[in-house]
Order: sequence, then structure tokens, then C-alpha cells
Amino acid sequence: MKRLTIIIIALFLWSVPGARAQGLKNKQISIDILSEIVNAENELRYDMVLGRLMNHPSAAVRKRAALAAGRIGDENAVSALGQRLLEDDTDVRQMAAFAIGEIESANGAAAIRRVLENLGDNAAVRAKAIEAAGKISAANPKNEVSKQFGPAIIKNLDYEAARRSKPNRDVVLLGITAVLRAKPENAEVTVAKFLSYSDPRIRADALNTLSRLRAKNINERAKALLRNDGHPVVRAKAARVLGAAADKTAIDVLVKAASEDSDLRVRVNAIRALSVLGSAESATVLLKRAGVLMRSYKSSKFDNPTERNELLTISTAIGRILKGSKDVIAVKFLEEFRVLERHRSPEVEVALVRVSPEAFAETKLPKDVDWQGTRGFVAGLSEAADLKEEDGIGIKDLKTLAQGTLGAFITNARLGKEKIDKSFPAALRAYAKFETEDLRKVLLDFLLFDDVLVRSTAASLLGDVKPKTSVESAQNYRALSNALWQARTDKLNDASLTILGALEKQYKNRKAGLVKFSYMSPFISAMGSPDYLIRRRAAEIYRRFDIKKPDRMTVGDPDFESFEIPVDIGIVRLDKAVGENGSRSRVFLADYKRALSRKNGEWKAILETQKGEFAIGLFPEDAPLTVDNFIQLAKSGYFDGLEIHRVVPNFVVQDGDPRGDGSGGPGWQIRCEINQIPYDRGMVGMALSGKDTGGSQWFVTHSPQPHLDGGYTVFGKVNENHMQIVDKLVRGDKILRVRVVKE
Repeated sequence: MKRLTIIIIALFLWSVPGARAQGLKNKQISIDILSEIVNAENELRYDMVLGRLMNHPSAAVRKRAALAAGRIGDENAVSALGQRLLEDDTDVRQMAAFAIGEIESANGAAAIRRVLENLGDNAAVRAKAIEAAGKISAANPKNEVSKQFGPAIIKNLDYEAARRSKPNRDVVLLGITAVLRAKPENAEVTVAKFLSYSDPRIRADALNTLSRLRAKNINERAKALLRNDGHPVVRAKAARVLGAAADKTAIDVLVKAASEDSDLRVRVNAIRALSVLGSAESATVLLKRAGVLMRSYKSSKFDNPTERNELLTISTAIGRILKGSKDVIAVKFLEEFRVLERHRSPEVEVALVRVSPEAFAETKLPKDVDWQGTRGFVAGLSEAADLKEEDGIGIKDLKTLAQGTLGAFITNARLGKEKIDKSFPAALRAYAKFETEDLRKVLLDFLLFDDVLVRSTAASLLGDVKPKTSVESAQNYRALSNALWQARTDKLNDASLTILGALEKQYKNRKAGLVKFSYMSPFISAMGSPDYLIRRRAAEIYRRFDIKKPDRMTVGDPDFESFEIPVDIGIVRLDKAVGENGSRSRVFLADYKRALSRKNGEWKAILETQKGEFAIGLFPEDAPLTVDNFIQLAKSGYFDGLEIHRVVPNFVVQDGDPRGDGSGGPGWQIRCEINQIPYDRGMVGMALSGKDTGGSQWFVTHSPQPHLDGGYTVFGKVNENHMQIVDKLVRGDKILRVRVVKE
């Protein structure tokens, strides 16, 4: 009897609209199908395989295939995703909307707009549709279809605001961020409605968007929130609003927050706001606060005192507020601090140049200064190039000194008399600001240097040098082409990608003349690279040239024949002959099942620092290959001993660079695994230099960062207790050891 009852209930549920999809939605996807989907993602391949899976009987498979289509980013998937938006299953529909937003094509606008126009549609689907509208608008700002999203976004937010007692949180939060991306007219009025909501995250996100829109109609409310709100992130965002609005009537409340608030995130944002307002009176309070912090800094038991973050923020503010003042107290503070920092903090060097060029000009670097100290000092020399003589007495002399110092450093390096270290790319960039007569020759010399980042920097700067004659055009182009050929064996692809960009600029700035040169050859050659990022960049540039009829001026070669870009130019292929992935990816076919076998909540990474341990709970179900990449690197000891090279208070802590200058990686790239996990406080994401360029650098967020959602892979989280350790980390701290454990 019991068995018969179960069968009858099952048949009844199957007959109810939507019940079938709901039942299948919770069914486990087989490892074989999941491997098939992840393989397509990893190869950036949207084809009949995913097309078939998006029509699979299982809603769970359709949903996962839709996510894959969004991650791949192929515009050909938009039509199929639009069809998924029309089905009954809510989970599939919201994922289809999310995926259309990830592809960012204006061709998806009509499907998304249909959802937004129906305010009675499912809230989860509308939430993802409003997020997609913002992304499509941001990616296609000049497209008329995209511009129509603005009113639809505002309409949905106004609808939720009118519900008051039961607005949908996801629609509100994603809508507020969509406003930031789409920038519809008069959006400030609608977004400001959410400042009085009880949910602190809604208040904070509304303030975040209003600050980025530079809204000026909510200053009084922002002052009140900065004074009285109980949530530190809300107070921090309120301070940002006041700074962005350049509201000088807010100086008093900002000064109080900068010096007295108990939360570093609030103090930092208030200090930044004061740096914009430029009040000399506020500088007095900031210098007093710096004095208190310096005492703690000097007595700290750590090699890298936690007070550094706030002191660097104050230094930057002092440099802006007291520019050209030669303020005695400010100069004393900055000179003392730069010595304690061993010149390793560019913020302090730049601040001193701004406040007192004469004081900076008297700098004598210690003989044992390391590359980071040299780089910091070079940042000051670079700032000197930006100063104008009217900024104060001694500017002209400082500019002459800076140019001479950089010129001597580079000349000695060319002659082999000066060691070229990781500070050299910064020195090249600084020297280029002076636009000297020998700049072009200097850059040509370093195009074939051993260090990939030196070559990359030289190429980037040479791309901006406009040739004076057709001979120079050909020389620049030939030198860059030769450098591109040399770069093909680099472990890192930075130089190749930068050289392609420089070649594009030189092509656009070429001079007409009698010199024959095949301009298209480097791009056509690069489209045959085993590195898919290089192939993709070359193809993008070639498409922008839009060459229809060859002629001497267009391509420099009367025998040129138009090149047909292969349809699979962006697909990543596994080279079975040599057992390597031609994309320089660490992930092989054999890795998929291992990566997909892990479950959320089972795996964590424990990171040891001098300031304590913190754990990252990993999300292998949401980002399987990213987690697998991280685990394999950690097990190999890759992260052990690496310096934290970037800390932006109230934003992120970033690590994972073996070079320590922000440009290093493992020598391969992994694909983005964008998911729907929002960037709340403590979220761990992959750092990128462009789509699908992740490798080993990762970051942890100090506070919610909604503008990162859907742009960077979230693959873990640090809980609030352990965030107390993360909050203490500063640039220069080391990750002593990383252990991966299964719970």
C-alpha cells in the first residue's frame, strides 16, 4: 500500500507544471557529463556538445551547460540561452540570464529586456536579468539597444522600493550594481531610496554606487550615516560619497572619522576623502594621527607593522593636501617614515616629492638598498616628471636631477655597469615621461633584453612613440616583429601580448613613404601560436584592421593576400603528440575527474604568517579547476615564503607572485570559472590581467566589492574570525607556508 501511495504521489508531481523540472533539478549530474562540460569550458569551446546538453532532459544539466556557455563567452550561444530563458525551470532560467550577461553581447539584449519588462516574473530570474543588463550596457556603451536598459533597470528598482516591507534583496543589490555599470540618467534619486533600509549591505551598496556616480544630492544623508550608522562598511562608503562629491562642508565629520573611528576601513576611506578636499586644517589632524601610529610602528614586534597600511594612506593624503607647502612637520614625518620603510614604499617617496621637492632632491640612497627600495625611489623621480614649475620653487632643478639620475641609471645598465633588477621596468617608464631625444633608441635596445618584463615594458613604451619618418616606422615595426619572434619561447606571455599591442599602435601611426614592409605578417604569424591568449589577441587586432582590399599604404606589401581567421582561433587544444596543452595550461584531461570529485566544505587551505594562521574554505564545486590549480601549487610549496606584494586597505590583500612585483606567475594560465558567488567580505578570488589569464595570484577582500561580481573567479572564503588575521597583513608580510587539508 505504501509503495502504491508513493507511485501515485510521484505521478501527481510529474503532472504538475514545473514539478518535473524541480525534481530533476536536484538530481546529481554524472561525473562523465560534468567532465564533458568542464572540458568544453577549459577549451573555450562552444559547439554541438554544449548545444546538446543545453537541451538535456535534466534541468541540472541544462543549468550547468548554460553556465559553461557564459564562461566560454561565445556570442553564438546567445540564441540557445535565450531559449532557456523561456522555459519553466527557475534555476535554468536564472542561470541563462547570468550567462547572457557574462557573454556581454548586445545580441542578448532583447531576451534580457523581456524579463525586465515583466515585473511579475520570478524574482530570482529578474535579479540575474538586471545584473546581465548592467554588464551588457557597460560592454556596449555606444550601442542604442544597450542604452534602453537604463529605464528598465530603474523601473525594477522603483518597483522593489515601492514594496518596502518585502523587496527582493537580490534584485535590489544586483540592480544597484547594474546602475553603476549602465549609468542611466537620474539614477541617483532611485538608488538613494535604499539608504534608509534596515539591511546594512543594501545601504552600503547604494552608497558605493552613489559615490562612483559622484552623486551630490545625498551629502547630508551621507554625513548622518558616517556619524551614526552602526555598520562600519556603511560608514566607510558614506565617507567615500563625501569625498567623491568634493563636499567641503563635510570636512569636520570626515576629520573625526579619520582620527577617531574604531574601524580601519572607515578611517582609511575618510582619510582618502580628506585628500580630495585639500583642507590644510585636516592635514594637522592627520599628522597628529600619524605621530600616534609611528610610535606603535616603531615598537611593533613585527618586521612589517600593521600600522603601515594606515600610515601609507596618510602619507598619500598629506602629499595631496600639502603639495608644494614644504610643511616642516610633514617633511619630518615623511623623511623619517621613508627611512624606516627603507624607501620600499612608493607612496611615501611620491608624497615627499609633492610636499618638498628640495627635500627629495637631497636623497642619498643607502648602498644596501634592495630592488624594492630602488623602485620606491624611482616612483619619486617619476612623480617629478609630472610636476609643473608653478607647483613650487625648485621644481625645474628637481626635474633636471630626476632626468639625469634616470638617464645615468639606464645608460650604465645598457653598458653593463649597472645591475638590472626588478626595479628596471619602473625606471624605463619614469624615463619615458621626460620624452628625451634618445628615448626611441633606448627602447629599441631593451626590446631584446633577457628579462621578459623589461622587454614588455620597452615594447609598451615604444608603441606610444610616434615615428617621424617612414624609415623610423619600418625600423620600429621591424624591431617589434623581431622581439615578437624572440618572445615565442618565453615562459610568460607578457612580452608577446604587449608587443602585439605596440605593433597595432605603430601600424596606426605609420608614416607613408617608399619603404616596403609587410605589416600584417606578425599578426598572421601570431595567430599560429600555441598560446591561445596570443592567438586571440592577434585575431582581435587583425579584425580591427578590417582589411578588405590590400594596397601599399594599408599593408605595406602589394603582394598581400587577405587572411581568413580560423573559426577555432580561440579554442584551447590539448596537444596529444607532446603531452602538453598548447595554451600553457596546467590542466590536462586527466585532471578533470580529480578536480570534479571534490565537494564544497571538505577542503581548506591553512596559511601561516608571522601574524597568525588563517584558513581558506575552498569551493571546488563552483570553481573545480581553479581550486585544483591552487591545491597543486600549494602542495608543491609554490606559495611558501612568497611576499604579499599588494595590500589596498578596505579593498584586497593579494599574493601568489613569485617575482614579488605583481607581474609574476607559474608559467601557465587557467580559464576563468566565473560563478554566482558574490564578493562579500573575506571572499577569495583569482587575480587577472585580462579574461582567462589567471595563474597563481589570488586575493582576499576586506569588504564587499560588488563591482567585482561576475568578473573574477571566486574560489574560496575566509571566515570572520580568521579575517582578523587578514586585516593585520601588510605589503611585505610573507605567507610562510600553505597546507591543504581535507576535513
